[in-house]
Amino acid sequence: MAETLEYSPKTRLSQTGSNQYIVEKDLDTEYMTLNMGPQHPATHGVLRVELITDGEVVMKATPHMGYLHRCFEKHAEALDYQKVIPYTDRMDYLSAMNTEHAFVMAVEKLLNIEVPRRVEFMRVIVAELQRIASHQVAIATYGLDIGAFTPFLHIMRDREHILTLLEWLCGARMLYNYIWVGGVSHNFPPKFKQRVAEFVKYYKPKVDEMMALLTENELFIERTRGIGILPADVAINYGCSGPMLRGSGVKWDLRKNDPYSIYPELEFDVVVPDGKLSIIGDSLSRHLVRCYEIYESLKIIQQCIDKMPEDPNFDPHAAVPKRIKPPAGEVYARDENPRGEVGFYVIADGKGTKPFRCKARAACFVNLSVLPELAKGNLISDVVAILGSIDIVLGEVDR
Repeated sequence: MAETLEYSPKTRLSQTGSNQYIVEKDLDTEYMTLNMGPQHPATHGVLRVELITDGEVVMKATPHMGYLHRCFEKHAEALDYQKVIPYTDRMDYLSAMNTEHAFVMAVEKLLNIEVPRRVEFMRVIVAELQRIASHQVAIATYGLDIGAFTPFLHIMRDREHILTLLEWLCGARMLYNYIWVGGVSHNFPPKFKQRVAEFVKYYKPKVDEMMALLTENELFIERTRGIGILPADVAINYGCSGPMLRGSGVKWDLRKNDPYSIYPELEFDVVVPDGKLSIIGDSLSRHLVRCYEIYESLKIIQQCIDKMPEDPNFDPHAAVPKRIKPPAGEVYARDENPRGEVGFYVIADGKGTKPFRCKARAACFVNLSVLPELAKGNLISDVVAILGSIDIVLGEVDR
């Protein structure tokens, strides 16, 4: 009978059919401690994962962070509300627009500001473009982790189209400071919507190509299917969100379940794996969620382009306060970041223009905490596949 893995100097491990390992007693053996990182290409940032191994099998995996502490929350207490926004960009620097959106919604709740309808459409368009660009990095680097180099080149080539659009919009490629309290920093340039629509049309067949090139590759499936299975109840208990939670079959997306902005007016699906190609909850399932979410984001962008009200004299700063000094109070606002729920708990003392307290709920930090559960009983090489499937950005973990 299969037993649970135990930390003992006298164990032997034999493989079962589900890529996991069981313990057989009464064999003298020694454990080895390996450090994966903090400078390691598979850790996607300065993360150190301490592995206790029995041969090639991981008995225990402990993530250690703190090598990239940005002190975001303490910095926010020393800055005016509007000046905090560039610091939110530097948390999850691959989805800066989405993180800005969450913080700005918190401040707008404090001020009880009504945002112009056109601004809401503009915010959703850039947020979904950012979601696609973020998933492109996750998918491309995941393929690289597994050993697939060509898909990385194709995907990063197409990501340049999005970065060029956002650079045209606000002058920056990654750290935008675009979504402001009450509005946005710049109006859409002439023909910007047309260029976005052209990208949507161009990229749909490219996603099909990406699926054929990487996701349906036999070697890729072999390396990810059945690896790092995260049951739905474990995902919920750990507080996982985003593709980590949806990959376990839980249909939870803040854009649907706790809708904000103009998402309630848009038609799109919450993606969960069907279990045909993957085993629900495994590394492949999380990858599939990101792939299919790109289709949904393209659908959302096209609807926003069609529905956004036109106004040649529109001022994106019309509702932006000259001085942000909210009354005393506290709020929590959250949105669906490409990696899960990102939220900001902000306390205002009513006396000044700086937050009294700002606490960030980072999706990457929470999702990373489940790594010990996923890695236990797998091979060292599988830890690379498991960690890549979590899709972490260390700027948000060490915020």
